[in-house]
Amino acid sequence: HSTTALKRWSCGDNQNLPPKDQIKSIHVYDFDNTLFASPLPNKEIWFGPTIGSLQTQHCFVNGGWWHDSSILAATGEGIDKEEPRAWEGWWNEQIVQLVELSMQQKDALTVLLTGRNEQNFAPLIKRIVASKKLEFDLIALKPAVSPSGYKFSTTMDFKQAFLTALVHTYHLASEIRVYEDRPKHTQGFRTFFEAFNTALHREYPPPPIPRKPFTANVIQVPENVINLDPTTEIAAVQRLINLHNTAVRSGTAPPSAYPLKIVRNVFYTAYLIPRTASQQLQSLVPIAPNSQNDTRHLANSILISTMNPVRADLLTRVGGIGHTVQWRVTGVATFENKLWAARVEPVNPNERVWTDPRTPLVVLALRKGARPADASRIHNWQPVSEDKQFVFEATVGEKVVLKIDEE
Repeated sequence: HSTTALKRWSCGDNQNLPPKDQIKSIHVYDFDNTLFASPLPNKEIWFGPTIGSLQTQHCFVNGGWWHDSSILAATGEGIDKEEPRAWEGWWNEQIVQLVELSMQQKDALTVLLTGRNEQNFAPLIKRIVASKKLEFDLIALKPAVSPSGYKFSTTMDFKQAFLTALVHTYHLASEIRVYEDRPKHTQGFRTFFEAFNTALHREYPPPPIPRKPFTANVIQVPENVINLDPTTEIAAVQRLINLHNTAVRSGTAPPSAYPLKIVRNVFYTAYLIPRTASQQLQSLVPIAPNSQNDTRHLANSILISTMNPVRADLLTRVGGIGHTVQWRVTGVATFENKLWAARVEPVNPNERVWTDPRTPLVVLALRKGARPADASRIHNWQPVSEDKQFVFEATVGEKVVLKIDEE
């Protein structure tokens, strides 16, 4: 395991890797949502199953969200505007500081490791990290085949093969640290290093390549979710669909591929609550900190109807799309300790409103297993103190989600 052989994994511009006897510690950083806040599909825009299929490699002929570099290049206001300002606001600054400390540590090898495809992403990722003045000894992206000619079926296969080569090459390093955001990968690395060290300890059969056991520390980094501007995101996905459809129609796509289109789906019509008011309403939920992980905060609407399309007479009754009503919170309640809601009323008693259920309410938060419809089963409301009788505006509108469907 020579440094020359290891260099074949890297698409970085460093001519030479540090000598083996210089390195005592190896620091490996994941790219997406660990170091850099790579945009994720927006849950407010897309239908649930569409979010899943968008992220698979076989969604489009050219690959999905993580496989086409145009999505990453669209981050922020696009590469032409973002590169000069080093993608400001799109970094996990705590991890950036750790990379900078690794760069200064003479006996540390600093590595950027990502499952992104080398051919499509190497130039873009190198530009992104260079704009932030981050320097890595190795930048490793998933190659089409390994240096030995092996084709990887998963990102984890690739990363484990690379890490094996890494720790055998720098065999004097007594510690490796891996920073990763995906819990599944974090656990995968911990299991991998545990098995690796166990094999180094055993006497028979002896390990194929002798090496002293090492300390492996896999650090779980909290995922930092940032979305693209909605218009940019929809346009970027439409571009992927256009390229896909062109390939299908020209006969260059696999036989199983078919043309796709974006379909607009109305989930419900409601008095839609703006984000600032939504955050204020969420403060009415007394949720214990240990239950935050399984709780989904809503506070975004007062339901009018789930009919699609909504009845014309009902829409006229509520003043039509775009009509704004001022509301006041009058009470709060919980249902089976898994749904929290606020009861509301129009500030103007003469305002004509229509809601489903008939008692106007805002579902504030849900725990796993609860449905917004369960709010209609609440009958006992607790009055709120004067300082909690929030007044807010909500506008009649449609909650629209987009689906990707067969054309």
